[in-house]
Amino acid sequence: MKKSIYILALGAFGIITTEFGVIGILPTISREFQVSIDTAGWLLSAFALTVAISSPFLTALTAKINRKFLLCLVLSVFVLSNVISAFAPNFTILMIARILPAFLHPLFWNISLAVAFKQGGAKAVSIVMTGLSLATVLGVPITTYAVEFFNNWQASFFLASFISLIAFLGLAFFVPNMPASKEKSSKNQFFVLRDPQLWVHLLSTVLTLAAMFSSYSYLAGYLEKITHMNGVQISMMLLLFGVMGILGNWLTGIALSKNITLASRWFLVLLISTQVLAYYYGDAFAPMVIILSIWGLIHTGGFLVPNIRTTHAVPHSALEFVNSLLTTCYNIGISLGAFLGGFVIAHYGIHQIVWMSIGLLSLTLIISFIKLSQQSKTEEGTVKEPNVSPAICEQV
Repeated sequence: MKKSIYILALGAFGIITTEFGVIGILPTISREFQVSIDTAGWLLSAFALTVAISSPFLTALTAKINRKFLLCLVLSVFVLSNVISAFAPNFTILMIARILPAFLHPLFWNISLAVAFKQGGAKAVSIVMTGLSLATVLGVPITTYAVEFFNNWQASFFLASFISLIAFLGLAFFVPNMPASKEKSSKNQFFVLRDPQLWVHLLSTVLTLAAMFSSYSYLAGYLEKITHMNGVQISMMLLLFGVMGILGNWLTGIALSKNITLASRWFLVLLISTQVLAYYYGDAFAPMVIILSIWGLIHTGGFLVPNIRTTHAVPHSALEFVNSLLTTCYNIGISLGAFLGGFVIAHYGIHQIVWMSIGLLSLTLIISFIKLSQQSKTEEGTVKEPNVSPAICEQV
């Protein structure tokens, strides 16, 4: 079991590195293809939007196909797409190469998390989720550093391709065959859609991720233009940002275990305050290093807060369905954030992007005081105590 699960975790690391790895090299891509940085930002937002659209349908469409075959197919497409990206002659080809694997991106999560839970329960799921966590921490800085080390923007895509290739070979040769099984119908889970508070939580999730990525998507460009850092310094700052995020994820988990509502609101307040500081001290090197440390500490909690806040309030029988909705909301938020950040850059300059993030976070904070229902109900009408996703519990 452990060998298979760790290979799935490596695959998760590879596909998330592919998704977020472009964040650190957007300024380089902008210069190489002679497009504006907000246009280059579509490499992230289009990827996330494609994932959001394809996520609800993939499981049903592939229910009868061998699971190992599908996992290998996903990773092989990621390997190929990164190679095509590296050799893209123009921005249009690069965009197409980015969008193609995004269609299969959620398929990897649907299968790998289900396989992990079947083989080892919540502990195995947490191991696969670790691949995601490490990718959000290390994926961006290592791909950014690869570009600087080799003095070649293609190095970022070659590195992401190599990681996915290793995971593909591991799956192909060391993971046993996994025939498809009949999928359990999710029709009985649709009752949660009648809960108005769920829609409040989903809206808050979209706004939270949009706020985070309206500024984070262009952080490399912000550090280059406003703080006047060079490529090596930017990669080091992104690494610092990510490392602090590991500690922040742990602290956020502790805070959420004590009081979800209060911790969620404090997350929003602290992230707002940090970005205000980044605006006023963005041109000062030393203060910006400290601010980035605090920003990274808080930022990573944004992946955990919406999940805990939403799954806490729904019945256990509906967790799988609600998690699929959260996957869509996360990626809609990422896409929307990158788009809005690019809009601000195009019309007001990159120094102003934090105000878009601050505005969205403030709106989310206001929405957090809306209480339309206190508990979700099961199909039979009985009240179920709030719960937290087993995978997230283990991760925290």
